[in-house]
Amino acid sequence: MRNHLYKVLLAIVMVFVLGTSILGNASAASVETTGAVKNEYTYEEAVFITGTPIIFKGTSKDIKITQKETKGKLTETYNLKLTASNGATLTRNIAYESDVVNYATIGQKTSNGVVKKYSEKIVDGKITYTLADYQFSQGTVTDNRAASDYFSGNVISRKTYTYQTGSGKNAKTNTVTIDIDSRHAGYENFWGATETQITELIYTYSDGTTSHVKNRLSTSKSRVLNYEENPGSLASFDGGYAVVSEKDVISEYTYDLASGKKGKVDLDTDYTPTIERLIIPKFRDLSNHYAKSAIEKLYSLGIYSDTSNFFSPNTPMKRIDFTIAIGKAVDLRVMEEKNTKKPSTSVFKDVKRTVKDYPYIESAVNKGIIKGVTPEYFKPDNAITRAQAAAIFVRALGLENKAPEPGYVTEFKDDAQIPDYSRDGIYIVNELGLMTGDPVTGRFNPNQPLTRAQASVVLERFLNYLENDLKQNYRDDILFFN
Repeated sequence: MRNHLYKVLLAIVMVFVLGTSILGNASAASVETTGAVKNEYTYEEAVFITGTPIIFKGTSKDIKITQKETKGKLTETYNLKLTASNGATLTRNIAYESDVVNYATIGQKTSNGVVKKYSEKIVDGKITYTLADYQFSQGTVTDNRAASDYFSGNVISRKTYTYQTGSGKNAKTNTVTIDIDSRHAGYENFWGATETQITELIYTYSDGTTSHVKNRLSTSKSRVLNYEENPGSLASFDGGYAVVSEKDVISEYTYDLASGKKGKVDLDTDYTPTIERLIIPKFRDLSNHYAKSAIEKLYSLGIYSDTSNFFSPNTPMKRIDFTIAIGKAVDLRVMEEKNTKKPSTSVFKDVKRTVKDYPYIESAVNKGIIKGVTPEYFKPDNAITRAQAAAIFVRALGLENKAPEPGYVTEFKDDAQIPDYSRDGIYIVNELGLMTGDPVTGRFNPNQPLTRAQASVVLERFLNYLENDLKQNYRDDILFFN
């Protein structure tokens, strides 16, 4: 089931705007700063060069956007033919080229680009605005962490258009220069992705007047887990879970134009959702259990693969089972690594390569998510402790650097019992709300084993963080404060 989910999501990720493919190793960020919104079929963009907001529209027949990476060179092309309700037209043919450098040893990637060719014309009534010069520079850095990739970058560009007013002896050639300063940030993981872009544009006309436009653009993909009741009262099951994959784009332009016009233009669109039903959990020992919902969600998603009808929620969660669950939850891409040469020995002396789901153990070690109790031994059947779980969560998210300078003391009364290796992890999971202390005693209980039920609850919180908290931070928080 999990393999099938992976293939479905991969198919979704490989579909870019208007049916254009995007390479998995390409830069996640967009180089365009127009504020356009688009889905599988439609495209909309607001233009302010004439002194009046004009919304240009097109369909998949009018738009061709491609992205291709070869030998460290990423080429993006935009070919558009758009029309507005007043009869105005916009044609654009632009190609960007970026040098992509992969710093595999530190898990980072940079992309720095320039414009390679350009042509653009905007016709509004009797006036044609022709792009005469386009200076463009773009840079993006991506930090590839196990649970999520994070990126941010900037675009600085200048467009110069010429247009003619008057006729005959009164004909006059004019110019308008648009200085563009744009910054973007985003993330992408197995459960969703968001990119938010803030762009400021200053239009300077040859008569000395200026216009100011600010655009806030955010694109978001998410996978929502819904419970669907079975309408048949005599069915063998009451209901089950379904994954709904969604994508939407919102764009807001605020403008103060040389013509004296001020205001706001809002554009938004969404993609057609997709739905996939999941397997049905049938555990017989979870009736009225506080962790029932979390356990059934994780099982339906394929994160758990128990074959028994009894989950045993109050028994300790084994280190190996927790590690495999984390690996499946963040999608460690073990399937992509099948064709690579594997070492003949296991990463730990006490974990055989033939053990079920061994690739997740190996991948988690290689990506720095887990460590053994010693360099050679993992103790797979030992119970996972709260301290170990906290450290694993934070390593997967790549947020170790969010902890204070060394030497700090946590808020917990048993701070002295916190192992050094997990101090940063415990501080951060508490800040994120993934794991908290005992509200009665004020203790974190770092060396206390997690039961299978407790582990399921914190794993569900971890998924909610990847699905919802990151989206709120990269969309709502950025848009609100910028």
